Amino acid sequence: MDTSEFGAEPSATSPSSPCLTSSTTSSGLIERRSIDYIPESERHGNLGSQFTLWLGANLQVTAVVTGALAVVLGGDVFWSLIGLLIGQILGGAVMALHGAQGPQLGLPQMISSRVQFGVYGAILPLVLVCIMYVGFSAGGMVLSGQALSHLMGIDNSSAILLFSGLVIMLATLGYRTIHFMGRVSSVIGVVAFLYLFANLLQGQDLGALLQNRRFDVSHFLLAVSLSASWQIAYGPYVADYSRYLPRSTSAIKTFLAVGVGSVLGSQISMVFGVFAAALAGSQFAGHEVSFIVDLGATGVVAAFLYLMIILGKLTITTLNAYGSVMSVAAILTGLGGQRTISGRTKFFFIVVMVGLSTALALAAGQHDFLKKFSAFLLFLLAFLTPWSAINLVDYYFVTKERYDVPALFDPNGRYGRWNVKGLAVYVVGVAVQMPFIATSFYTGAWVEALGGVDISWIVGLVVPAVIYYFAGSKANVPQALILPDKATHAES
Repeated sequence: MDTSEFGAEPSATSPSSPCLTSSTTSSGLIERRSIDYIPESERHGNLGSQFTLWLGANLQVTAVVTGALAVVLGGDVFWSLIGLLIGQILGGAVMALHGAQGPQLGLPQMISSRVQFGVYGAILPLVLVCIMYVGFSAGGMVLSGQALSHLMGIDNSSAILLFSGLVIMLATLGYRTIHFMGRVSSVIGVVAFLYLFANLLQGQDLGALLQNRRFDVSHFLLAVSLSASWQIAYGPYVADYSRYLPRSTSAIKTFLAVGVGSVLGSQISMVFGVFAAALAGSQFAGHEVSFIVDLGATGVVAAFLYLMIILGKLTITTLNAYGSVMSVAAILTGLGGQRTISGRTKFFFIVVMVGLSTALALAAGQHDFLKKFSAFLLFLLAFLTPWSAINLVDYYFVTKERYDVPALFDPNGRYGRWNVKGLAVYVVGVAVQMPFIATSFYTGAWVEALGGVDISWIVGLVVPAVIYYFAGSKANVPQALILPDKATHAES
């Protein structure tokens, strides 16, 4: 374990820096920073914590449910597994490219959107991302409530409220505690899934199950879309959890640590979901938590499996809550011309965002959860993929990692209030997907002609990426990366 993840916060340097005006120098476990730049003197941690965070965040029951959908909605086992793996790799590459920005910029992910959209213009994707966080957290709370309810012998509503309180506490403690949670949940998750696989597949003819191959394009692409959307959905906050790493940290190694951890964890969970749905059928669908725990042979093992479910969901829901507050802070500071928010304001919005998710979870309950979650997850892509495409093309190909970090906090600075080109490409990126979307929320006009196949996420990545590459302006790009704690920094 990297002990540098805990203990006193290092004191901030460069007091004259415009981004270091918040009270971030006091010691203690509670993180003092919000969206402001992390100076070199406060960087800590290692790549191992990135791997375990994303491994643990994905060894969880909602990923199991997502994998099961590939079979529940009509796919066979063999091609569902292949499709899920392809989607993991494609989507995991996108999210890991975002994660590699953290050590270089020392900023939460969505702040960098001000380069592409302007200080005010970035509020549009920020608002949409906040809505998505609330939806994901609500879905997770439904399943977490089931686990806590059984473990503690309380009703579902009380269990959801208790779980929400834990999320608020952990999100308030912040970065160090979140990474510690990742290490704990990764260890418990690996042990638990080894046990679950052994019990689920005991006495089963795995070869016969895999031999049942009925390739269908629509079901295959559904599996790809499910896992790709799962990974891409992390994009708006993945750098939030790598921004404290030393700037000397290799971008390639960061990419691999984040990407491999996320892909490995989610694929393990989704493979289990595929097998569970294929072998158990209606006994699994709609009864995911009880099915998993019933694989435990004794009361102690059952309690351990409940704990695994709760810890996995606690880790990812805390990520959602923390990320949502980073996004809210980016909105507030963009509108108010501030560079950070106070600890009290940060705590207030943690409570607000978790409270919204809790209210939704209590109202929605668990009826028809699989279908609702599938529709939400796929529709989510229409708003996430264009942002990812624009952000990545700008960072790696247009500006080539040369950002003016202090200017990100100045509406009158280099990036201005609005970037009309970036916003126009984003709107086009969302609009161009509409004919190809197939969900219960909305079905595009060209879906039927394509045999019901949803290829919107592919269109949403490729089209805005190409347009922005040619439309993005290189005239306003600094000669080198400009950081608050140094006048300039030579280009890597």
